[in-house]
Amino acid sequence: MEQNPSRRVFLIAAAVGAGGLLTPASAAASGTRQAASWTASTRPGRLAPDPFTLGIASGDPAPDGFVLWTRLAPDPLAPDGHGGMPSRDAEVTWQVADDERFRRVVRSGTATARPGSAHAVHVEVEGLRPGREYFYRFRSGGHLSPVGRTRTTPDRATTIGSFTFAAVSCAQYEHGYYTAYRRMAEQHPDLVVHLGDYIYEYSGGVYTAAQGNVRRHVGGKLQTLADYRVRHAQYKTDADLRLAHQGSPWMVIFDDHEVENNWAGDVPGTPVPGFEARKAAGFQAYYEHMPLRASAVARGRHMKINRRVAWGSLATFHLLDTRQFRDDQPCGDGMRSGCDERLGQERVMMGEDQMKWLASGLGASPATWNLIAQQVVVGQRDYHLGPGRELNVDAWDGYPADRDRLLRTLATAASGDPVVLTGDAHVASASDLTADFEDPDAERVGVELVSTSISSDGDGYHDAARDAALLDENPSLKFLNERRGYIMCTATPEALTADFRTLDYISRKGAPARTAATFTVPAGERALT
Repeated sequence: MEQNPSRRVFLIAAAVGAGGLLTPASAAASGTRQAASWTASTRPGRLAPDPFTLGIASGDPAPDGFVLWTRLAPDPLAPDGHGGMPSRDAEVTWQVADDERFRRVVRSGTATARPGSAHAVHVEVEGLRPGREYFYRFRSGGHLSPVGRTRTTPDRATTIGSFTFAAVSCAQYEHGYYTAYRRMAEQHPDLVVHLGDYIYEYSGGVYTAAQGNVRRHVGGKLQTLADYRVRHAQYKTDADLRLAHQGSPWMVIFDDHEVENNWAGDVPGTPVPGFEARKAAGFQAYYEHMPLRASAVARGRHMKINRRVAWGSLATFHLLDTRQFRDDQPCGDGMRSGCDERLGQERVMMGEDQMKWLASGLGASPATWNLIAQQVVVGQRDYHLGPGRELNVDAWDGYPADRDRLLRTLATAASGDPVVLTGDAHVASASDLTADFEDPDAERVGVELVSTSISSDGDGYHDAARDAALLDENPSLKFLNERRGYIMCTATPEALTADFRTLDYISRKGAPARTAATFTVPAGERALT
């Protein structure tokens, strides 16, 4: 498919590659009545700068609608974080249509972009038909945005034959080009699930890829709301990322780098004062730049991202938060051997309330597939070859008692095969989740699919001998790949198939994507084949 992307993806890619603009003049040239009615009356030579430099997005689909997002930013990297917008409200009109030429507009309206929200708008569209493809666009200041494609979910009672979704994570801007986002968009998934580390908070050049950075962050380490806004804006100036948002609805959750590396609850990841303010700023900027519903609006140091989205009777997504409620990492964090502190029964990753929420949702879900989207590796991973053990205590290995509670919750789910979707690791992997990782014959309670990074750590590598040794060291682990890429999944009533898509390089543009491995989870078996 990546060799012959669909006409629709090609048209969107052409628009993004040309700067991401569908101008009023080009809209009128389409010859449609709706496009003509949206042509600016102001003479082109007097138009203000284009405000849609950061693109458009949709997300959190429902049977009757979805969220539409854009942010007005004619000067996206302006140091004050306001994107070159004046300190006053601006009107943004929007349309949703059945067709990409907007001959049949089915919903429209006006939203107010306010300075206090960095002139971002979040439109929660309702009243649409379930299980349908739609197209949307915005207009402001005499400019038209690009046209986006999105869709509603099927009604919960609807049985569907299949749907596709991509799982992605970890996109350090400096480490490489976002070709993986473009290759993913060319496959036209019904949905994209972003598992965290959408941005990175480091100063330019601090977090360096093995082959050296190919581009540079603007500004220093993120501290203020303006800093976080500018960093988000810089990431969204990337044409490949804008294309990926434009072609599919997204569901997003944050991990640590949206605020600060390895933060945990109210504990900062670094001993720099002012973490509460940084956390609040990071949360606000995250909401301002993501297609999230109003229920996720940041409230100071708190933000609600755990939620559920059903895809007909076929799948239910349970999106988790493994940062806000966790105890501090044991033994000073990082890779550790012999860390007894991690074994404390009281230590939690998700918090008691969220664990109950997950258990309740799994128990009530009628879906064939329960897809648990979360941030850090669940399965036990011993990174030390030979006697002894070395574990990453920022992942669930630092919270084994709470992991046991999670695995029991998965094991007792009345229906629906649990599949955990994970980010963070920068290494693609597939594994069985078992009731006891020390017992090779233990009951299989689900599977875990870990997406590699979009760009973090640069080109990556392939060390077949080390991978074989790690697989031997960890019997539940079935696959490893250290290249960049994403996972493309197809769910049907009979099976869930995961294609691990990888790129050989991202230090220059244009790499093709290939399928490094394919795994299937047959319905009812809770194990990889």
